Amino acid sequence: MPSFNRIALFICFPGRASIRLRPLNTFDRHLLREWLSILGMTLVLACGLLLVQVMYDDFRDLHEAGARATDLGTYIVVAIPGFLALTLPIVLLASTLYVLGKLHKANELTAMRAAGVGFGRLMAPIWLVGLLCCALSYWLNSYVVPWSVEKTRVMKEEFQFRKESHTLAEDRIGVIFSVGFDNPYPRRMWFFNRYSKYTNKGYGASVTEMDVKGRETNRIVATEAWYDEARHGWVFRDGREMGFDPDKGENITSTPFREKVYTRFQEDPRLMLLIDRRPVDLTSTELRELIDYQSRVNSVKSIPYAVRYYGLLADTLFPLIVIAIAIPFAASGVRVNPAVGASKAIGLFFLYIVLQNLAAAVATKQIVDPALAAWLPNIGMIGLAVVLFARLR
Repeated sequence: MPSFNRIALFICFPGRASIRLRPLNTFDRHLLREWLSILGMTLVLACGLLLVQVMYDDFRDLHEAGARATDLGTYIVVAIPGFLALTLPIVLLASTLYVLGKLHKANELTAMRAAGVGFGRLMAPIWLVGLLCCALSYWLNSYVVPWSVEKTRVMKEEFQFRKESHTLAEDRIGVIFSVGFDNPYPRRMWFFNRYSKYTNKGYGASVTEMDVKGRETNRIVATEAWYDEARHGWVFRDGREMGFDPDKGENITSTPFREKVYTRFQEDPRLMLLIDRRPVDLTSTELRELIDYQSRVNSVKSIPYAVRYYGLLADTLFPLIVIAIAIPFAASGVRVNPAVGASKAIGLFFLYIVLQNLAAAVATKQIVDPALAAWLPNIGMIGLAVVLFARLR
């Protein structure tokens, strides 16, 4: 583990094109030591509080589903990484305000500036950590959080399946009722009376194929249907295939079958089940799949998913934004209790949430593009940071 003495900073000075490499000095090491210790404790505390909330919401369901002590422990371990991206911005803001407020109250910042050290150089270690947090936030949102969300969802479903298997028939376990799916490119409409996530089969299946004018040309109805990867298509059992004359709308053929494979049907059953789920319950990969699908069918339902997806991308920059807001607050005279800085952090985080909701509402009404709406809260906070830095000078 390298010591602070061996760590170096890349610092870009205003008015110069070059980027110089400067080693950490005594104040840098002192600042990082104080800040990172508070950052770590605050992060653990925030994750702990969120974990308590999640267990309060899920413990009863998990217990009723028959989850054992080892299952609960595994669930907690898997769920914890999903909280990191959510807590990182507020933890950064609170810890930065607290530590810089503490240093300012002790006149350490004033002494360093009186010695001729520029404010940009003083805050260089914090900006460096902020950049690292941006990379961490991107990694969390792209890989860790999707894995955590999907894994915890699968675990809850498995516990529920295990409970239902004692009292229900196989085709009644993990059932979702009235599943519909419209695939515009091959012009097919799907419907299942119910779909079992336990058996991965749909029951009471109906598939309607249409021509370019939207007229029905073929219909398949079956007792059950499922996608078979080994046979590269959908398998229908105990059904009937009916042909229609699109001009007259009349049924011209009707052929029963015991079991039939349709290799031209390549719809993903997982995507079918994502329709109408809340954006907040989906991973970034699932959001991207739904956005692509909804865009193909020209549905306005894609907007909330798009706002959520682009919001996750925009959140990558938020660590730097909260640092840019915290520094002027801490340096402009936080000379009382450091809790004042924490209260400001809560207020600013609340403001950010308000801006997110306003941006989502504006995008839902199709006033602005979802990608722009996702960035509007960050733009607003950047504007606030610019104003605060201007006042600081």
